[in-house]
Amino acid sequence: MTRTLFLLACLSLCAGSVEAQLSTAVRRGVDSVFLQLDRTDAPGCAVGISEQGRMVYTRGYGMADLQHRVAIGPQSIFHVASISKQFTAIAVALLAEEGRLSLDDDVRKYIPELPAYEAPITVRQLMHHTSGLRDQWSLLGYAGWRFPTDLITEQDVMQIVMRQKGLNFRPGAEYLYSNTGFTMLAVIVQRASGQSLAQYAQARFFGPLGMRNTHFHDDYSMVVPGRTSAYAPRDGGGWRISIPAFDTYGATSLFSTAEDLLLWMANIDAPPAGAAEMIRAAQTSAVLNDGTPTNYGYGLTLNTWRGVRAIGHSGADAGYRAYVERYPDFGVAVAVLCNAANAGPNNLARAVAARVLDDRLPREMVEARAPEHVPSATAREAWIGVYRDTVSQLVLRVRISGDSVFANDTRLSFNSDTTASTSAVAGWLSLQPRGATTTIRINPKGTRQRVFVRQAAAIANVGTYAGTYASSELDVQYALIARDGAVVLSHRKVGDWPLQSAGRDVFTTTTGSTLVFQRDRRGRLTGFTLNDARVRGVSFVRVP
Repeated sequence: MTRTLFLLACLSLCAGSVEAQLSTAVRRGVDSVFLQLDRTDAPGCAVGISEQGRMVYTRGYGMADLQHRVAIGPQSIFHVASISKQFTAIAVALLAEEGRLSLDDDVRKYIPELPAYEAPITVRQLMHHTSGLRDQWSLLGYAGWRFPTDLITEQDVMQIVMRQKGLNFRPGAEYLYSNTGFTMLAVIVQRASGQSLAQYAQARFFGPLGMRNTHFHDDYSMVVPGRTSAYAPRDGGGWRISIPAFDTYGATSLFSTAEDLLLWMANIDAPPAGAAEMIRAAQTSAVLNDGTPTNYGYGLTLNTWRGVRAIGHSGADAGYRAYVERYPDFGVAVAVLCNAANAGPNNLARAVAARVLDDRLPREMVEARAPEHVPSATAREAWIGVYRDTVSQLVLRVRISGDSVFANDTRLSFNSDTTASTSAVAGWLSLQPRGATTTIRINPKGTRQRVFVRQAAAIANVGTYAGTYASSELDVQYALIARDGAVVLSHRKVGDWPLQSAGRDVFTTTTGSTLVFQRDRRGRLTGFTLNDARVRGVSFVRVP
């Protein structure tokens, strides 16, 4: 049954041309969402909307190619970045249905060259971002790759992943987004099926569903008629070309259109009987070892928006931005694909959904916002300080500017003197004094509680940190240079990163990385670990 399940789905759904139509008022409302992008001198977006598996509106706004003055249309092809992940995950799930693998297999059964860590990683954990594998983009960036201009191949990713001596955490203990896991899944598809992921997906998804303008882009030099270029704002005005140079896929590199993605989402909304159980599992939250739900399925984020189930995913690479989301309680799906780095398709897609669904949302479903609490001056000052989570080594710098409190340059919104939220963190921040120690605790959805402990101010002789440091995990060397009373981390390709103290032997970079230095028993510096939001504990050793 699984060999034809997507073809069967296509017979009932793919023939659905634009038969139903949005009302004139709703179409105008949708167009108004993209009003600022509907121009001939800037990049923009394509939008697609379907109801009950039928496309009801597709349109382009802005330019697909500024150099050749080509406008965006419903069939313009975009690199959709991490939207790729659901296709990769479903390919793996199909192989499991066919008995070619088990989702609970040890990954090393298919990738034996992966290091044997303290605990095995399962295929399922790769799909759910609970493997603990360090993220490939951070690793490559630290190793000297320049984004988005340097060509990155699957072999480049494999080589650097195989060098890693540790994980971010024990498999299953946390949820932490990892592109590495999905590159490994692409390798598993090839080794379990004998076909590349690009070939397998074409045979099983894209061909049967009539997704004629969709493919996994496994050759950077491939000519793709109808492909958009992508852009980022240039300092001083105008645009610069910003296109990812990838010959790696699984985590990314899906090329598609708004129309094709609507076909895919229709197939998920109404799968045939033979695929119903697999699709249900794809939209079921994973759970951590301790039973905590992660709100993530098979490459799908499981959200609630205005009281309605909202299932989808975002994508962002270089100047491309994309967002797809389904509202299964209403049979509505929205795809927004953009070629401007500042486009914000997440907000655009939900603004479109609001125009389509507003008259069908019961009043009580609309979220009511309580007025923001205004903390006293004394309460605001209690937050000031530098805080560090000693598990992830992430650092929060809390400061006051005017009447507002900022954590890492993002404004806090208070609902009491000791609780706040910020758009940079998914979860409430709680300030908790404990004697001489003050902590900020964050309870993000889908993973462990983060405890940031206030750090004592540290005055150090910056010259003692100067030297050369090497990482066998990244095959790279950095120089730490004492300059004008400060420490600078320097690499010939990465450039210079000024370091800012975050406590004794702890420094942060302007890009959000944390360096934690180690000393031997005699107090001599021996090296440091490099950490960021998706990488923990990459080791550097001081070179004599």
